[in-house]
Amino acid sequence: MNVIGLLSAGGRWRCFPFLLESSLFQTLRNSCCRKKTTAPKKIIPHVDFSDENTKESGKALDKLFSSEQQASILHVLNTASNKELEAFRLLRGRKSINIVEHREKFGPFQNLESLMNVPLFRYKTTLKVCKSILSPETGGKKKKLPENQLLRKLIKPEVGRERLKAVNSIVSIVSGTRRIAWAHLDRKLAVLDWQQNECCQLMKGTYPSSVYLEEISSVISKMPKADFYVLEKTGPSVQNSSLFPVLLHFHIVEAMLYALLNKTFAQDGQHQVLSMNRNAVGKHFELMIGDTRTSGKEIVKQLLSESVLKEEPRVFFPPDKIVRYRQLFSSTEQYRAEELYDSLLQAVAFYELAVFNTES
Repeated sequence: MNVIGLLSAGGRWRCFPFLLESSLFQTLRNSCCRKKTTAPKKIIPHVDFSDENTKESGKALDKLFSSEQQASILHVLNTASNKELEAFRLLRGRKSINIVEHREKFGPFQNLESLMNVPLFRYKTTLKVCKSILSPETGGKKKKLPENQLLRKLIKPEVGRERLKAVNSIVSIVSGTRRIAWAHLDRKLAVLDWQQNECCQLMKGTYPSSVYLEEISSVISKMPKADFYVLEKTGPSVQNSSLFPVLLHFHIVEAMLYALLNKTFAQDGQHQVLSMNRNAVGKHFELMIGDTRTSGKEIVKQLLSESVLKEEPRVFFPPDKIVRYRQLFSSTEQYRAEELYDSLLQAVAFYELAVFNTES
């Protein structure tokens, strides 16, 4: 038995055993090998991979705005508190924190170019942020997006804003070819549960419904109750026929999770299970390189460290569970346990993009 890597519909590399003699997967194996040779060996968060983020780009950035506009932007960046910066949609989350920390460490921003020295700020991001600060606003409130425009792109099926505002906890679920991982977070971004379950009976060349039902039912029985269950949205159909078994697997798992977790749908017609756009999560955490999403391992590692070192971390791991979660992370660090990492990042992104953005 040998192990080969498969590219999932969401762009994630996953490994599982197959006989190399299988003609169905020989072409896919060759494709995977080529892909690995071109992928970055190590992805470090907050590192700028864009050629635009140079001194020349910074100087060009200053030329795009008049002296009065630059003064207005710099006034906001140098005087606004963390909460005031978060009034701007593009500065929610880690970006506003980074601005304040950079300001406290190095002093006020002298020009727009210096903003690109802040982690997470590349040229295009900085340009968008500057434009958003200059956009017309009233009473410090951000410009309101058209109703449900963001939510329609982010999650499916559509769900009312009032239901999102009332969310107390969610379970974020990410499935792979051999495992299913989930993270249970409340609206304070406290991790209540975080684990993965191996599903070794699946993806063995045949697709008996009874085996899927047994495996998925067993996993669901271990999941806590929540207001919403958020699944990673599988990608579109791929023309390469050798990937069909993988896509079929993901769609079967997704369909069963929808059916088994939407327990009250027949009575009230309200969806309790939602699918979230994978690339939107990747963009939120600056994990995208072109159309490819890179590993979220380092981001998760950073969140675990911040929970211990910072008084107000982005994600809170309860003291009585932090040791277990750090051990869980360490035990999977040498493997590609992307489902585990992605389940946590997806939960954080759901709150920051879908829940907190709906609050007035």
